[in-house]
Amino acid sequence: MTSHHELTVNGETYRLPVDPRTTLVDALRERLGLTGTKKGCDRGECGACTVLVDGRRVLSCMMLAVAAENTEITTIEGLAPDGEMHPVQRAFHANDAFQCGFCTPGQVMSAVACIAEGHTGSPEEIKEWMSGNICRCAAYPQIVAAVTEVSVQ
Repeated sequence: MTSHHELTVNGETYRLPVDPRTTLVDALRERLGLTGTKKGCDRGECGACTVLVDGRRVLSCMMLAVAAENTEITTIEGLAPDGEMHPVQRAFHANDAFQCGFCTPGQVMSAVACIAEGHTGSPEEIKEWMSGNICRCAAYPQIVAAVTEVSVQ
């Protein structure tokens, strides 16, 4: 049974028909056209679908869209609403912290949260707190360098 639900995404509120079984990643991609959030494993194992919900990182493939009502959802598209890259995006670019780019939106969103949470005291700490995001191309050293660069600014 489909019913209408309100989702606040990147500062805008949308009222959309959503089946109660619809995951947040599917609502973002299929209902709102926000395809920056990637759908990877669809089992909460890869981190490609990471978004921020009330500032906390969430695997959007593991959260129902209806559970995201009354929250503020930030996707990769919402990090740079004025067209300027977010500092984490700039650092990823400067450090070549991507290869194929598929995991990059989830990595960036997780990095933003990692920095905000204060888990950037050492490369080992960054690796631990970013460990839920998998990069099949193994750009981990560059990702750690990008997170480190932004965290010391």
